[in-house]
Order: sequence, then structure tokens, then C-alpha cells
Amino acid sequence: MGAIIVLDAILVPLSLFVTIGYHAYLWHSFKNKPSLTTFGIDTLRRKVWFLDMKKGDGRKGTASVQTLRNTLMGTILNATMAITIFVMLAALTNNTYNAGHLFTNAFFGSQSDVMFALKCGSASISLIVSFFCSSMAIGYLIEASFLINTESDEVSSTGHTQLIFERGFLLSLVGNRALFITFPLLFWMLGASACGIVLSGIDTGPV
Repeated sequence: MGAIIVLDAILVPLSLFVTIGYHAYLWHSFKNKPSLTTFGIDTLRRKVWFLDMKKGDGRKGTASVQTLRNTLMGTILNATMAITIFVMLAALTNNTYNAGHLFTNAFFGSQSDVMFALKCGSASISLIVSFFCSSMAIGYLIEASFLINTESDEVSSTGHTQLIFERGFLLSLVGNRALFITFPLLFWMLGASACGIVLSGIDTGPV
């Protein structure tokens, strides 16, 4: 039992710090050398695509809305999953106190009030961050779909439209990553385990 408690108190937080450190390094690489990350490469491609769509005719405007629709569908799914899992976690937390005898085995790690609150709280915070970032991304992307088809600079300049456009994609990415981090935290409730999420194969661009 002592080893399980040590794993709960050391291994899982260490894994979380590794995950946070990895994403901090990823953000630093994106800001300084965007060509080394897939998100940086996608950002550069979107800038070229955006300027081409902004200068195009009505048919290109329709294509831009359809392209944004695909990203919107993924972001809406992400937000829906986050809030659904959050509600399920809240219901599980309420019922766990009534069925605490089911989690007395050492396999499930420390089930003290403080540790259980930490486990549920960590997962809940990650889900809320994912939901709010995805929700804001939906608003930005919808706004961008209108502004791209606006020809008058008096309504919105190209720079402002591109800023709204990029914020939508960035918030969508943050919401997606927050949801990814939630799943190891949910597994933490079932026992002490390493819960690091390092997606170097996905995040690293061609050298």
C-alpha cells in the first residue's frame, strides 16, 4: 500500500510536469522556429491560403467557408466531448462517496478525501479548460467565416480578419490538447500510473 501511495504522490505529478514542460518547449519552438513544428507549418500554410481566399472571387469565398466548416465540426465535437465527460465525472464523484467500499483495493491507489479530490479536481479543470477554449474557438471561426467574405475594408481590415482566423485555430488546438491530457487524469482515478502525453511524432515537422 505504501508503494501505491508513493506512486500516487510522485509518479503522476512528475508525469504531469513532463507533459506541461513538453508543451512549453513546443510553444517555444513554435514562436522561434515554426518550421520545426507541424502547427507552425500549418500556420504558415494557412497564412498563404488566407491571403489567396481574401483576394479571390465568390467561388473562393464559398470554398473558404466549407474549409472552415470542417474545422468547426471537429471543434464542436471536442467541446461536446469535454462537457459530456465533465458531467459524467460529476455524477461519478457523487456516487463514489456512496460506493466507497468498491475502491478499497490497493490497486486503485490512495482514496483519501484529499487525494480523491485532487484526482477529480485535476480532471475537471482540464475538461473545463478544453470546453471553454473550444467554445471560444467556435465563436472566432464563425466570425472569421463572415469576415473572409467581406470585401469592404471599412467593416474589417485584412489584418484583423487574419488575427480572428488564427485565434480560432489556436484556441481549437489548445482545447484539443486539454482534452487529450484529461484522459490520463481519468485513468489516474483507477490507479497510480504514468500519465504523460508526449506527441512528438505528431508535433514535430520535417527537419
